Amino acid sequence: MRERFSRNVDMRFGIQHPSFTYDGQGTQIIDTLSTLAKTAEQLGYESLWMMDHFHQIEYVGKPDEPMLEGWTTISVLAGITSKLKFGTMVTGNIYRHPSVLAKIGATLDVLSKGRLILGIGAGWNEAESRAYGIPFPSTRERLERLDEAVQLIQKMWTEEKANFSGKYYKIENAICNPKPIQKPGPMILIGGSGEKYLLRTVAKYGDACNLFGSAQTVKKKLDVLRDHCKAVGRDYDSIVKTKLTRLLISEDEGMIKGVVENMSKMMPPGMNVDEMMLYGTPEQVREKLSDFSNVGVQCMIMSVGGPGELQSFRLFGEKVIHAS
Repeated sequence: MRERFSRNVDMRFGIQHPSFTYDGQGTQIIDTLSTLAKTAEQLGYESLWMMDHFHQIEYVGKPDEPMLEGWTTISVLAGITSKLKFGTMVTGNIYRHPSVLAKIGATLDVLSKGRLILGIGAGWNEAESRAYGIPFPSTRERLERLDEAVQLIQKMWTEEKANFSGKYYKIENAICNPKPIQKPGPMILIGGSGEKYLLRTVAKYGDACNLFGSAQTVKKKLDVLRDHCKAVGRDYDSIVKTKLTRLLISEDEGMIKGVVENMSKMMPPGMNVDEMMLYGTPEQVREKLSDFSNVGVQCMIMSVGGPGELQSFRLFGEKVIHAS
C-alpha cells in the first residue's frame, strides 16, 4: 500500500514499537498491542515492527524493563489483523541458526497469508548475547555470517531440498514445507549502514535496506549502495530503501521547539537531533519527508515509545498520511 501525502511524494509508513514499559502488565499487554496494531491498519500504515532483543536497549530504557520476544509478538499480532505487514527491526542473525529462522519465517508468512517482512542484521549487542549465553564473534565474522545466512534463507524458501555449504553454516537436503506464500519469498530487509561489508551484502542479496540519519547522511549511504550495486551487477532500483527514525510530532510548535533545544544540549559533539529524529508540526514533518523522498527513501519506519505513542501515530496518520 502506498499513500500519497504531499507535493506528489509517494512513500510508505511503518511503526516500530520499541518499548513495552507502558503497555500494562500481564493480560493488559496484548490489549494495548492489539489496539496499536488495529489502529495502524485502520490509519493506512503499511507495517508494524518489533525489536529482536531480550533485554531493553540503551537510549530506550533500562535493561530490566519489559521486553517481549519479537517473533512471538508479531506472530500473535498478525493473527488479529488482516492487512498490516509485520517484521523484526531487525533480527539478530547470531540469535538463531538461519535454517531455523527460515522455517520460522515461512511459517509466519503462511499463517499471515503473506504479510511477513524479514528484517535481519549481523547482531550488535554483546552484553545481551553474553547474558543469554550466545556466542558473540568478531565484527568481521558476524558480517560474514550474515552474508551466508541470507543466502541460506533464500535457498530454504525456494528449493525443495536446500543445500548450502559455507564457512559458518551448512545444510543438507533441508526441507522447508510449506513454502512462504510470497514468491520467491518474503522481502528480506537488511538493517545497518556499514559501508564496506554490510551494504555490499545488501547489494548482493537484500530486497531492502534500512538506514539511519538525516537526509544528507542517508544520501551518502545510498550513494555507497549504488556503487556496490554497480560492482556486483545488481539493479539499484530493485532494492527498497527504508529509514528508521524516532518521531516527535505535535500541533504545538512551541513544545516541539523546547524538546529539540533540550535534546540538542545533550547531543555528543558532531551530532544533531536531525540525525536521530523526525520532528515538527504535521506541516513541517511533511516537508522533511519530501527531503527524504528526494534522496531515495521509499518507506519511513517510526518509533515513539512512551504513553503518547498512540496519540502521535493517530496525528501522523490523520495529518500526514491522509493530508489533502
